[in-house]
Amino acid sequence: MGLKEVSSDYTVSIHYDRRLYRQDVEGSTVHARMLAKQGIIEGSEADAIVNGLAQVRSEIERDEFPWRPELEDVHMNIERRLHELIGEPALRLHTARSRNDQVALDMRMYVKDAIDNLRGLLGTVRDALVSLAEEHRRVVMPGYTHVQRAQPVLFAHHMLAYFEMLGRDAARFAQARERADVMPLGSGALAGLPYPLDREWVAAELGFSRISANSMDAVSDRDFLLDFHAAASVCAMHLSRLAEELVLWSSDEFGFIRLSDDFTTGSSIMPQKRNPDFAEIARGKTGRVFGNLMALLTTLKGLPLTYNRDMQEDKEGFFDSEDTLTATLQVFAGMLRSMKLNEARMRDAAQSSYVLATDIADYLVAKGMPFREAYRVVASLSDYAVEQDRHFHELTLDEFRQFSDLFDEGVLEIDIDRSIGARDVPGGTSATRVDEAIVNARQELEVGNGV
Repeated sequence: MGLKEVSSDYTVSIHYDRRLYRQDVEGSTVHARMLAKQGIIEGSEADAIVNGLAQVRSEIERDEFPWRPELEDVHMNIERRLHELIGEPALRLHTARSRNDQVALDMRMYVKDAIDNLRGLLGTVRDALVSLAEEHRRVVMPGYTHVQRAQPVLFAHHMLAYFEMLGRDAARFAQARERADVMPLGSGALAGLPYPLDREWVAAELGFSRISANSMDAVSDRDFLLDFHAAASVCAMHLSRLAEELVLWSSDEFGFIRLSDDFTTGSSIMPQKRNPDFAEIARGKTGRVFGNLMALLTTLKGLPLTYNRDMQEDKEGFFDSEDTLTATLQVFAGMLRSMKLNEARMRDAAQSSYVLATDIADYLVAKGMPFREAYRVVASLSDYAVEQDRHFHELTLDEFRQFSDLFDEGVLEIDIDRSIGARDVPGGTSATRVDEAIVNARQELEVGNGV
């Protein structure tokens, strides 16, 4: 490839920004109608433009549109095709508009639509989590800190933790959408326009809640994309944490779950393997979402006001994060709904461990012993049990009393079910609190706050 071809291709964005065509056509349609309403162009000219744009959109959606790379971007391709279809009236479409405020408009419209879709998918995954909690609401498992068995919890409580995480993600995306909901058209290249525009009317027609306050900021602001990337990154991080647990839980060492064959793959040489590839890929894709946030921050950090061509680089990373997160949420919705639990293995993991140590310390506190002293007693007791290769429920009362005279028959009644039931505080893992949390989660989803 020669220098001429390289230099020509270097600035072309049509191969990725063509997905903005719906927003570009809609924005141009409303702009033309506003120009006619304000007497800036003739009504007949606006009608021709609107009808021509409808034909352009139809051609694109039928995959019959003649995309021309030499025109560089989606905006010029649509404008050129409009001229081919309707002639001279097309030349009036760009009146009172710059490509700077045009592309800012298209991106804001697209981001709002993308967020609406992602929030819907978040709601689907959250629904899957609640369904798991409902179906397995009394399943016991060990809760972990430092990937060490810590205290017994209900599996439903564990699933609802991710319900809360993804709820915060939905809220972050809603906040990002609010900041994208600013109509920049009418800012021109950077200084505003010398025409009697009705920007508020355009905003209302395009579904924006407000118009931009400063023309220079409007054409150079990409904070709303940073907000999207930040929300996407946190969401991807949450999904990666869940993916990591699914990878661990599906291993022979844990054996808590079995992932559907639809979400596992075999080994090239080991016939027995069922690799959790979808969860692993979801975990791996998190890095590219993080990278897209850093890429845009780096692009914007040195730009003077107002528009600079560097901003063309805002789109590929955004589309990549949108596509990545969309696919990942779709995978998780299916993966969660189709996985099977080994309830006996999960309970046994809690039972055959030392997760009741804190409960035994709390038992001594109830007898009047200061917690720090109770902690020391149970630490010694735990060391003894480990040395004997026995668990707490296998010890006799005489053995307990070797460590404190406060132990009586009641200590032998401490088990994982009592431990879970004792956590009967708001936000706790007791069956009563988990049942309440499931009801609240269902209500949240039903009223629409869950998406």
